Amino acid sequence: MAISASLVKELRERTGAGMMDCKKALQECDGDQEKSLLWLREKGLAKAQKKSGRATSQGFIGSYIHSNGKIGVMVELKCETDFVAKNEKFLELAKDLAMQVAATAPLCVAPEDIPEDVLERERQFVTQQTRDEGKPENIIPKIVDGRMKKFAQEVCLLEQAFIKDDSRKIKDLITETIAVLGENIQVGRVVRMALGEEA
Repeated sequence: MAISASLVKELRERTGAGMMDCKKALQECDGDQEKSLLWLREKGLAKAQKKSGRATSQGFIGSYIHSNGKIGVMVELKCETDFVAKNEKFLELAKDLAMQVAATAPLCVAPEDIPEDVLERERQFVTQQTRDEGKPENIIPKIVDGRMKKFAQEVCLLEQAFIKDDSRKIKDLITETIAVLGENIQVGRVVRMALGEEA
């Protein structure tokens, strides 16, 4: 099937992917925009996984100050090159992450960053709560594991649902950006200040 330049342009505008990648996706999917979008996402995600081990020594500090001036956030977003650090899509991601942190106040970036004492305290609380609900003793561990997973999704930035589109997690947003920009991207330090809160 012949793919028109306008179809390629439309897909490029929707995804930010390269012209040749968009053309190939449309050819593979018989010109279907939605299928091409999925095709690009799958191919990009596979590429993104390969890049996840590469060093990130460049980047940008995204910031956000809430309109009332009482919440401020800085997020260190790291990439491999200065070229990507100046890319509009990368800068937009940094800003989105800062807004996410302002809105949701995550405890940490990733599940492995949750302090052991916090995990233990939460596990004890959830276990007792499950018992108090009268659940059978033999299924309590399974229920607790499910609730601990939900806890991690709430308190870890990468596991949270994106505030602008709750069908995507923050880690998906980052992976999609890696797929488009072709470089490893990682969240470094995160600082959130709210007026009157103790550090």
